[in-house]
Parts: sequence; C-alpha cells; structure tokens
Amino acid sequence: MKTILDHMHLRCKCHGLSGSCEVKTCWWAQPDFRTLGDYLKDKYDSASEMVVEKHRESRGWVETLRVKYAFFKHPTERDLVYYEGSPNFCEPNPETGSFGTRDRVCNVSSHGIEGCDLLCCGRGHNTRTEKRKEKCHCIFHWCCYVSCQECVRVYDVHTCK
Repeated sequence: MKTILDHMHLRCKCHGLSGSCEVKTCWWAQPDFRTLGDYLKDKYDSASEMVVEKHRESRGWVETLRVKYAFFKHPTERDLVYYEGSPNFCEPNPETGSFGTRDRVCNVSSHGIEGCDLLCCGRGHNTRTEKRKEKCHCIFHWCCYVSCQECVRVYDVHTCK
C-alpha cells in the first residue's frame, strides 16, 4: 500500500471552449500496473537476507534481525528483507504442492521464466519433433460457412530434463 501511495501522481484535465483551460479538474491517480510491478520486482531482486538473533534483555528474551552478510549494504526501512529462503520449486515437494519442473515444456528462445535455461534449473532440456494436425487454407463462403483444409505441421518441443 505504501508503494502505491508513494507512486501516486497528479493528473489534470482542462475544460472549456476550444481547448481553453477555464476550468481545470485535478485528481490523484495510481501509477500504472507495469511501473508498480517493475518497482516491486527491483525491490524483490535486491532484498537483504537477515538472521534472527535471540538475546536477553531486562524484559526477557528478545529477537532481532541482523544482516546475514555484513559486506552487503544494510537495508533501509524502505527495503525488503527476508529471513527464510524460498522453497526449491525445481524438485517435487509435496509440502509446498510443487511438482517440480521435470518434463515441463520450455521455450528455448526465451530468457524469461518460461525459458529453458531458467525453468529447467540448470539440468538442460530435451528436444523432440511433434507433428500436429491443424486447420489451414480456410475460405469463407457466402453465405455463411467456412471450409478449411487439414495440414500437418512439424514443431520442435523442448522439455526439461
């Protein structure tokens, strides 16, 4: 919520004859979703790993967070921090409900999350050729139906090892 409020901006519209600005209406607008997503992704990517330390004070045992690696920058109150690692989604895990990524179809030409390099977790991928029947050379007939031929197309399908 704080991130949305920090990225709010003033948007105005003029009213009047021939584009004159006799009356101006302004309001606070939310940032567009892409801007907000990019900002939060940057925060996520630069999050600081913390450790929980227990120590005794006059009021009893107290838990505090300390930066795990002192050579990294210390987080500000605007940074994201974490003290538990993310689960490993590469391998099956019934506790988290993850089926792992073995045999998942991946995109060999992508560098994104659906790309074989990332999705296959460094295990590599297999490639197989697959023939698919598809409708093709479709023609619209007046009035009112479409006729198509059936074509066989060959695709390379990449799956994680």
